[in-house]
Amino acid sequence: MFLARVIGSVVSTKKDEIMKGRKLLLLRPMLVDESDPVRFRPGSNTIVAVDAMGAGNGELVLFCQGSSARQTSGLKKLPIDAAIVAIVDSVDVMNERIYPE
Repeated sequence: MFLARVIGSVVSTKKDEIMKGRKLLLLRPMLVDESDPVRFRPGSNTIVAVDAMGAGNGELVLFCQGSSARQTSGLKKLPIDAAIVAIVDSVDVMNERIYPE
């Protein structure tokens, strides 16, 4: 699993029938900053993930990639590579709360 911030959404009116009704969100993976290990910094890539949790813009989420993404209930037969599996309440690193700030 990986941490990411929801930075947007993807709308597609034409898609495979099995994907209809699935919410797609843009994620920016978050990394623990090596120069300041009690801070996050955004990664450089962007990922499109199926939202299985009802996440919203700006929220911190946990997501899975690859075959693990299809293990979430209701996603087993979908042609996906990433799925949001949790909305994060808090993150502590080295006994210090880094989320929420």
